[in-house]
Amino acid sequence: MLTAKQHELIRFIQQRLEETGISPSFEEMKEALDLKSKSGVHRLISALEERGFLRRLPNRARALEVVRQPEDVTPARSASAGGNVVSMPAARTAAPDPANDVIELPLHGRIAAGAPIEALEGQSTLPVPAALLGPGEHYALEVSGDSMVEAGIFDGDFALVKRTDSARDGEIVVALVRGEEATLKYLRKEGGQVRLDPANAAYDPQYYRPDEVQVQGKLAGLLRRYH
Repeated sequence: MLTAKQHELIRFIQQRLEETGISPSFEEMKEALDLKSKSGVHRLISALEERGFLRRLPNRARALEVVRQPEDVTPARSASAGGNVVSMPAARTAAPDPANDVIELPLHGRIAAGAPIEALEGQSTLPVPAALLGPGEHYALEVSGDSMVEAGIFDGDFALVKRTDSARDGEIVVALVRGEEATLKYLRKEGGQVRLDPANAAYDPQYYRPDEVQVQGKLAGLLRRYH
């Protein structure tokens, strides 16, 4: 037997898995069930795990598997239990395959956050949680240099880049300079020129003709490894 809130939660998780392939966040579950705090969501998930309805997938953020669920009918409330207990029917629907919320992004070498360096086209990949990425095609680059430290981008970070050939003034972009060198900078337009601004007072802006700079993507996120 499940409580009404447990029943509501497992249905909500199942619906989101079918629609997006990704488990809902704890904040989304809290709002969907009109709970006051995320601790209530934790308690519901733990109870459903203990009863064998849910399973958390290890080493993956926001990854829940619906192992079994009630029949797809309106639950009947038990009057003797104060209206908050749902009787479970014997039949079970088949559980879907667990959602994979990790995406393997192409890792295209190192990119300068200082003077431009050659952007290498590598064959390796970088596993990235899908929750960090929005719509569109993405790739990853390892950051080399310290010219973007005041924007929180450090040497050795992995820049997650949305592939695009255009960007608004003031966005952080991957700029290909003169067809052979790539750099990570703020994009500005000034007096008919393209200005690539660092985020470090020790570095000067770089000025180029518009035909010398090609936008290859804009920064969508960062990953950092701690050694």
